[in-house]
Amino acid sequence: MTRSVGLPWRWLAAALVVFAALALLHPIDHDESQYVAAALLSAQGELPYSDYAYLQTPLQPLLFAPIAWAAGAHAWLALRLANALLGVCILGCVWRAAREAGAGAGAALATAGLLGACDILLFSLSTARNDALPAALLAAALIPIGRAERGGGTRGSAMLVGVLLAAAAAAKLSYAIPAVAYGGYALFDRRHRPVSVVLGAVPVAGLVASSWALAPAAFVFETITFPAVAPAEFYADRPWKLSLLGKAVDSLKFLALGPALLALVAIRKRLWRPDVLAVLLGAGLVAALLPLPTWRQYLLPALPPLFVLLALEWQRARPARWMRVAAAVSVGAGLAPTLIEAAQSRGATSLLAAVSEGRAIALALDQAGVRGPIATLSPQFLGATHALPDRRFATGPFYFRSHALLPAPREAGMHLVSADRLVGLDQAPPAAILVGGEGGWSSGDAMLDARLERWALMRHYRAVPIASARFRLYVR
Repeated sequence: MTRSVGLPWRWLAAALVVFAALALLHPIDHDESQYVAAALLSAQGELPYSDYAYLQTPLQPLLFAPIAWAAGAHAWLALRLANALLGVCILGCVWRAAREAGAGAGAALATAGLLGACDILLFSLSTARNDALPAALLAAALIPIGRAERGGGTRGSAMLVGVLLAAAAAAKLSYAIPAVAYGGYALFDRRHRPVSVVLGAVPVAGLVASSWALAPAAFVFETITFPAVAPAEFYADRPWKLSLLGKAVDSLKFLALGPALLALVAIRKRLWRPDVLAVLLGAGLVAALLPLPTWRQYLLPALPPLFVLLALEWQRARPARWMRVAAAVSVGAGLAPTLIEAAQSRGATSLLAAVSEGRAIALALDQAGVRGPIATLSPQFLGATHALPDRRFATGPFYFRSHALLPAPREAGMHLVSADRLVGLDQAPPAAILVGGEGGWSSGDAMLDARLERWALMRHYRAVPIASARFRLYVR
């Protein structure tokens, strides 16, 4: 008989309030640039790879384009709040997946709460990156997966699993590893109906294939080649970041900022008799450890199955007193980075401050009569204006800072420009250039903005007054 799976709505509502506040207060991060830019451009009917460069798989800008369109000048805010809502969905799905897998309500609620205190999750849902969407899709897939593991799966639920896991991979490529791992597991455990899983994945695979077909070379370079080769170039002066020791230290550090490392210790014995959740956990860890270097958000694919396993372990045996004390300590460790960042920022680098900066940029553009595309390494700030980012700068600073990864003709054909080849802008100069958003205050590199500003001054762009201590605007 199916157990009651009514969600703890009051707890989820409280989590939404907290996560929304974090989305408003979290410091600006230049990582958000390409995701906001992609949503803004797709909201105007443009497509990734064929119309503008996008260094990830294509689903998120296509799904988030309506949000950006509806939010208008508040697009960046809306995209952050969408991720906060997805964070709540992750907690709710993990709770329900734990219940479907056989955990009691108390164990499921406790472990979902511990997941909500992981710095890995808190960072991912507080910024307008592409981490929360695939994690929510994976967490949602755990519900029918758990039902199938207990013998209650149907063809429809198996197709749903296929849709969700394929969509997660279509939003972020690293989630393809858990998807493939589950497909392999389903071949050996027919309760999971592998044929139906594949049928469910077909429409999403068709979407990705159509993105490839529109611009095959750009798709391959932007989703596979660039993520594989760019880090080695960028960290050439810091090789320790790419070492196995550096990866191990970083991974343990990020897991320890919250209850994730404790959860791994608690469920370690379950990994010797792997079931579908253990397989998905292992695949999530592989997905996290493959890229160089390792960053906290890369570990997110491992968290939903990990905390479902923790709920099952605590259902089997009540946690010892030392474990409960350690869990409380780990919660503090998980919350500390977010609280420290918010306190140090004091609102000066929060999204609320970015809204004020956006108004100043919009006013300066209006007074200068600029309506054409804007060249900037901080395209996320253009959401508050009537202007769109120049498509050659849709990736923010991330391709711009690379060196000769593409020949000049291919670079231009893929709507890309690097700092080493700014002369290429002469053939189609942007209407205006906005600098100042790429700096230490946004986790960026001010030297990159300086190179773009130097190009503008050498081409006699006119400086336009702007009511901002950070930004400078130049008009052709």
